[in-house]
Amino acid sequence: MKKIEQMSFLGFEAAAVEKPKRAIRLSKTPTPASGMTPAASVVKMATDLADTPHTPQGAEISHPTQPLNALPAKPALPVPQRPQVSEDTDHEAIAQTLDSHPDYRVLRRLVPQTDYGSLQGQATRRVIVLDTETTGLDSKNEKIIELAMLSVLVDAATGLPVGPVTIYESFEDPGKAIPSQITEITGIDDSMVQGHQIDDLAVAALVEQADLILAHNAGFDRPFVEARLPVFAAKPWACSFLGIDWKKEGSGSAKLEFLASERGWFYEAHRAQVDCHALLQVLAAPLSDGQTGLHRLLAGAEQTRYKLRATGAPFEAKDKLKARGYRWDGEGRVWWCSLSTDEGLDAECAWLRAEVYGTRSARVQLEALDSRVQFSSRAGLLSERVV
Repeated sequence: MKKIEQMSFLGFEAAAVEKPKRAIRLSKTPTPASGMTPAASVVKMATDLADTPHTPQGAEISHPTQPLNALPAKPALPVPQRPQVSEDTDHEAIAQTLDSHPDYRVLRRLVPQTDYGSLQGQATRRVIVLDTETTGLDSKNEKIIELAMLSVLVDAATGLPVGPVTIYESFEDPGKAIPSQITEITGIDDSMVQGHQIDDLAVAALVEQADLILAHNAGFDRPFVEARLPVFAAKPWACSFLGIDWKKEGSGSAKLEFLASERGWFYEAHRAQVDCHALLQVLAAPLSDGQTGLHRLLAGAEQTRYKLRATGAPFEAKDKLKARGYRWDGEGRVWWCSLSTDEGLDAECAWLRAEVYGTRSARVQLEALDSRVQFSSRAGLLSERVV
C-alpha cells in the first residue's frame, strides 16, 4: 500500500503580491522572546515581518491574507466509540438475536464436554478419540511431542456419547529440538516437553478397553502411535476424515476446523486435547440421514477398505487422476485412492479403463485393508485386477 505524500492547508490560499524590495540578511537565529519556544519565536518573527508596513528593499515576500497564527484548525474527525458492555450483559441473548437474523451467523467457542449424561442400561461400545502433535510428518524419522485421548461410551442404537469422558493427555520429550515451524503451528516448544514422557501403562489400560480408535486423518496418527506404543496395533481403527463423505454431506471442506465452524463452534486448533473434543462433538452431531458420525464410523469399522494403485498410468493422465482425488505416492511412484465398498471398487476400475488406460490392457494393484491394518504402515492383502 502506497502512502499519499501530499500536504494541504484548509482555509489557506497563497497569493503573490508585488511589494517594494530591499535586501534582508539574517546573521543568526533570533533570540526567542521570553517564555517562547524557538519554534514559536520563528513563527512570531514571520508574522511580524508580514505585518510591517515597509517591506525591506530587495526582498520578495508572499504572505497570506490572514496571519499564519490565525489559520483555522482542521476539523477533527469523529472518533468511533465502542459500545459499553457491562459484566451483566447477556451475551447469549445478543448471540441468539443475531443468529435469528438472515444476515448474521454466530460462532460460539467450543466448550469441552466431560460428561454426556447417565447410562440407562443400553448397549454401548467404547470409543477412543485420539490426536497427536509431532515433530514432523514422517513417522519413521519424527517423534510424538503430545498425545491426547478421550475414552467414551457410545450408545449402539443412537450413536450418541453417554456417560463420563476419560481424558488422557501428555507431552513427550522427542530427544531432539522441535522445529520452529512446528512450534509456530502448535505453540509447543522444547521447554514444554523437556523431561516429559507418555505413561505407557496408563495408555495401554485405556486402549485395551476400547472397541474402536478414531482419529481425523488416521493415516497420519496411527503409524506414529503404533511405532511408540504397540498396543494400538491390535485394535480396529476408523478415520473420520476418509470414513465420512463430507462433500456428499454438503460440507465445503473435511478439515476439522471447518466442520466445527459449520456446526457453530470455533476453537484454537493444533493442540491435541482440544482437537479431540472438537472431533467428538462434530461426530456426535447428526449427518444428512439423521445418524451421527460416530454411528456411521462404528457401523463401517468392520468393512474392508481397498487401496487401489493405478500402476502404469500414463503421465498425461496425472491431472485427471489428481482431480479425481488420487494421491501421489512418491516412494512407490504411483497414483492411488482409497475405496470403502466393492461397488465403489467396480466403478473406479470402470472409470480408469475409460479415462486413463483407454484401449490399453492394464493391471491395477489392490490392497485389501481391514480395520486392524488400515491407516497403519503395515501392508494388507495384495492382489491384481485387470481393467
